[in-house]
Amino acid sequence: MATLLQDDHQLDHQSTSRLISHLLKGGVHGLFVLGTTGECTNISYRLRKELIKVTCKEVNGRVPVLVGVTDTSFAESLFLAQVAADEGADAVVAAPPYYFGLGESELIAYFTKLADALPLPLYLYNMPSHTKTTLTQKAVVALSEHPNILGLKDSSGNAVYFNAMLFAFKDRSDFTLLVGPEEMMASAVLMGGHGGVSGGANLFPRLYVDLYTAAERGDLKEVARLQQMVMEISAQVYALGSYGSSFLKGLKAAMAILGLGTGYLASPLSSFGEAELKQVEKNLKELEAYKVYA
Repeated sequence: MATLLQDDHQLDHQSTSRLISHLLKGGVHGLFVLGTTGECTNISYRLRKELIKVTCKEVNGRVPVLVGVTDTSFAESLFLAQVAADEGADAVVAAPPYYFGLGESELIAYFTKLADALPLPLYLYNMPSHTKTTLTQKAVVALSEHPNILGLKDSSGNAVYFNAMLFAFKDRSDFTLLVGPEEMMASAVLMGGHGGVSGGANLFPRLYVDLYTAAERGDLKEVARLQQMVMEISAQVYALGSYGSSFLKGLKAAMAILGLGTGYLASPLSSFGEAELKQVEKNLKELEAYKVYA
């Protein structure tokens, strides 16, 4: 779920409520706040706490709420996890601490210590492009034995890596394997994965639910039709400009066009200007997904 802001210091409560309603009406099976799409590292701890509270209250148990607690500080991760538990969230999600790269033994020791101390179950989050550290197959398999670690969200974009995880856990239906890049979600489910955490669902939640459902039942013709819509979103909304944050800029601009927030990105990122916003609007309204799901 995207984090909708008025500025760097204020959460947009009205738009956040509208977004949650939009997602739930679209049939999503759960919400993940304070992930990469939620700009988790760029917003203050006060706003993170506020967002957790608002989201859990608004959802009111209708679907599971997962909360990102990734941090370079062990204590801050525990603090956010306790907030999540107090507000009624169902689980937390953590990527490896970033800045200093960690060795495999350090990763296993860190996540074991974290899982021991957490008040909620933990999902591991593999995001090597942002953390500089890959959760290796050996580390994930070792950590999966911990009773408080329930699964993995893989945002590496590496299909070989995800296939290796599917093979490693082929006899472990209790360990959930989710994929981050929405372009890979259908193929991941067709190969035996359990689902996806798709940023594009902020725009068209029903599209991603329909794609997941088609993949789950093995309807390849329908998967191909819906996958085409997903790929068009990626090409026409996420790829404008040569920014490291182009995905977020395009997503939030498109959300604003749909009446979901203002498109504001937390510093140090900046939102699209007027010309780029007009281009996103033009591209968005030409999409088949917009015509069918908006």
